[in-house]
Amino acid sequence: MNLFFEESGDFKVGTMLSHAGEAYQVEMASGKRTKVKVKDVLLQYEHPAPEVLQEQAREIAASIDLDFLWEVAGQEEFGFAELGAEYFGHTALPHEAAGLILCLHSAPIYFYKKGRGHYKAAPEASLRAAQAGIERKKQQALVQAGYVDELKQHRLPPALQALVLPLLFKPDKNTIEYKALEAACDEMHMSAPRLMLAAGGIATAKDLHLSKFLFENFPKGAGFSDGIAVPAVPKNLPLAAVAAFSIDDVTTTEIDDAFSVVVQDDGNVCIGIHIAAPALAIRPDDVIDKIARARMSTVYMPGDKITMLPDHIVEAFTLAEGRNCPALSLYATLNPLDWTLLKMETRAELVPIARNLRHNDLDQMVTEETLASGEGEYPHKAELGLLWQWAQQLEQGRMQKREAFGLRPEQNNRIDFNFYVEDDVVSLVRRKRGAPLDKIVAELMIFANSNWGKMMHEHGVPGIYRSQGGGTGGWATKMQVRMVTHAAPHQGLGVDQYAWSTSPLRRYTDLVNQWQIIACAEHGVAAPLVAPFKPRDANLFAIVSAFDAAYAAYGDFQSNMERYWCLRWLGQEQARQVEAVVLKDELLRLVEIPLVIKLAGMPQVARGTQVTLDILRWDEIDLSVEARLLEIEAAPGAALAEPEPDAEEAADEAEGKAEDSASVNLPEDAEEELAELASPTVISEPAVE
Repeated sequence: MNLFFEESGDFKVGTMLSHAGEAYQVEMASGKRTKVKVKDVLLQYEHPAPEVLQEQAREIAASIDLDFLWEVAGQEEFGFAELGAEYFGHTALPHEAAGLILCLHSAPIYFYKKGRGHYKAAPEASLRAAQAGIERKKQQALVQAGYVDELKQHRLPPALQALVLPLLFKPDKNTIEYKALEAACDEMHMSAPRLMLAAGGIATAKDLHLSKFLFENFPKGAGFSDGIAVPAVPKNLPLAAVAAFSIDDVTTTEIDDAFSVVVQDDGNVCIGIHIAAPALAIRPDDVIDKIARARMSTVYMPGDKITMLPDHIVEAFTLAEGRNCPALSLYATLNPLDWTLLKMETRAELVPIARNLRHNDLDQMVTEETLASGEGEYPHKAELGLLWQWAQQLEQGRMQKREAFGLRPEQNNRIDFNFYVEDDVVSLVRRKRGAPLDKIVAELMIFANSNWGKMMHEHGVPGIYRSQGGGTGGWATKMQVRMVTHAAPHQGLGVDQYAWSTSPLRRYTDLVNQWQIIACAEHGVAAPLVAPFKPRDANLFAIVSAFDAAYAAYGDFQSNMERYWCLRWLGQEQARQVEAVVLKDELLRLVEIPLVIKLAGMPQVARGTQVTLDILRWDEIDLSVEARLLEIEAAPGAALAEPEPDAEEAADEAEGKAEDSASVNLPEDAEEELAELASPTVISEPAVE
């Protein structure tokens, strides 16, 4: 006796060896023996042999017309034997019955299974809908196959052209477009970005990096709506009796800060730090504030930027020469004999801007040597000389405070790099950190941010502060830079408190702090009642959290784009054998450009050791570099010994507005900086101007 039975959703045939109770002992054609329950047996027959019946059943199943079978079945539940008699016109033979069962089981859209050997024909509406779905899937499969063929020939199908960015960065994996892209990538052994570049969906690797950033951070586009009016500043602002000047890179358009120097009749010097004051006109929750808060900061990259505020708003408040500009001014009256601070005053006013000085014009003329000797002629020479003297005194005071916090003095032997991009050609210009013009701006900005932070604290007005040090745990935890809403020391800078307040055109935190500072300056002890943000204001905490996230994302993007342009420079200059300096272990930085690479298998050598590398290849898509060590040239010299990582990063406060030129700074010894970056709460500082 042979049995046709169902087991685990499959149909099998075997020879019965024995029967005991509710089970049969069955031997399969392969010789394997198995136990089959009586309820799972659908057919018992003598002939043909099991393997012959299986083959004949498959042929019968393939020959059955499903539509006709469905019509024959009617709408009532049936057993396969009854349907077999109707369909074949006679009691179904074993192989016919088995074939019918296989056919019914393989057509779930025609017949619903109701039990062992029992089925029910699907309602006509359900059947037609299922057939339409199958046909649609067949057509989609054909379309998908066409997409795959085109992609494999490096052609982008028209239907995919509007979906390039979603397919790359946030795909719906159930769509035929994504499935086609995935299939083409698998067949060609390529990543999706590389295939899109090859097919013309993305023009260049630069566009790929930029598109990814914009898709994730500016999903509605990086432009601004039309019709945003410039808000009016108060009409009663006094006109300052100064002739102020700014110091910026040649590409800077968001000019936030300027300085003035007035020698008084008694010989004392009054130095003014003048900060662009959009907070005098922009109000919390107005249209422009919502724009700024949505962006949180200007985004910088070599050769381009995405501003926090619309261009015409920036133009209205930037400290452009030849205009009387609304500004928040901090005046410090000093004794030039020992630079003792005699008096400070903060006020909102209109400040005449006499000149916009540019680093590119003055860096070669304004040096420590020319400032000491008095040589050379350049604009505002006398004022710059006095500012330089005070900046040195401010730096000395900060270093003493740093040492009191238990930190070593800052080192100014790092090299900064400015990126300039024109017509897709990149130029990298080296600038030594701590040059006089940088130090003047850095020290005066730190002075203003620290003292305005102190003013808010003394008036009981909350602000957004930068704090470093004083934490628990390891070195990295203790020295990470945090944003808080109360005054707290910034040990790296050597100040008791530090509130970003000097770049309100490009950072939202500075705009918020400027509102608070203006309230303190105008209302004194009543400031807590009128300041836009009150103590423990949940809205202020939300701003800090959002700024942290946005600023970190913007910093990562700027770093990626700087790395991209460093790789472009390698190709542009056909650089193959290059000099590099060991930062730590397998980390090296090229001497000519700020490109850091990891060289696997690098011998253990001292930090600062100079080596020669052979650049084998680089990839502008994943921003990787492959190199090999050719020669270990020299041990570290004095200039490379133990530089410090932090000064918040004083050059950033040299109002590090990278503008259309971006710059980076990497220490020769990156250990502490790498440890700081390892902390997820550390915010990447913007590059120096």
